[in-house]
Amino acid sequence: MNFDVEKVTADLVEWIQDWFEENGKDCRAIVGISGGKDSSVVAALCARALGKDQVVGVLMPNHEQSDISDAELLCSTLGIRHIVVNIGAAVDALKESISKASDFGDLSSQTTINMPPRIRMTTLYAVSQSVNGRVINTCNLSEDWVGYSTKYGDAAGDVSPLANLTVTEVKAIGRYLGLPAQLVDKAPSDGLCGKTDEDNLGFTYAVLDRYIRTGVCEDPETKALIDRKHENNLFKLRLMQSFPYGNRMNYF
Repeated sequence: MNFDVEKVTADLVEWIQDWFEENGKDCRAIVGISGGKDSSVVAALCARALGKDQVVGVLMPNHEQSDISDAELLCSTLGIRHIVVNIGAAVDALKESISKASDFGDLSSQTTINMPPRIRMTTLYAVSQSVNGRVINTCNLSEDWVGYSTKYGDAAGDVSPLANLTVTEVKAIGRYLGLPAQLVDKAPSDGLCGKTDEDNLGFTYAVLDRYIRTGVCEDPETKALIDRKHENNLFKLRLMQSFPYGNRMNYF
């Protein structure tokens, strides 16, 4: 499948403009800036679609962030306003409060890993509601496909420009937009557990992206692993289920 980066980028910009026209005319785009490719591309697309003055970047280190200079570089490159909110104290306080209140023992490692993204999303919505904004989700198709996101954390937001684009395609857009190579091509990492995404997943995004787009994966074990991760994490992609009872007006 050929990827026409020029056309897709133009379509994305127009789509973002149309979405804001319908769902938040004159609102600001609020983007959590990590210094990675996804938030960089999303911020750049929003700046092109809405104008740089309508985009606010929110940098949210958890105490120390070794690559925060990359996030600052992105904001400087785009010329967007940004603020820094260190979530470290909030993460520590919540961990301590839950540990003191619970008789279930220590928090699990997954709880500890997923807590910061959820606090970051709370931060983004606090900023958004205070400056007439809309929170822009930065997840891509590859991550969503295998559940590499935190439910109600980085998987949340009001609109998701990259949800149907693979990592390979997102990087192509980043290069087309002229973003610094150190942002577009850096090894993807969640910034939480000290490993790259591909270390955690057990396969490369190149292999995953090819499988998503073509259905081809030569290694049976890798194919089985991808399929298992996808099936186990479909609940993250589905709307919350509700008990079907009674009649109601159709607002949707």
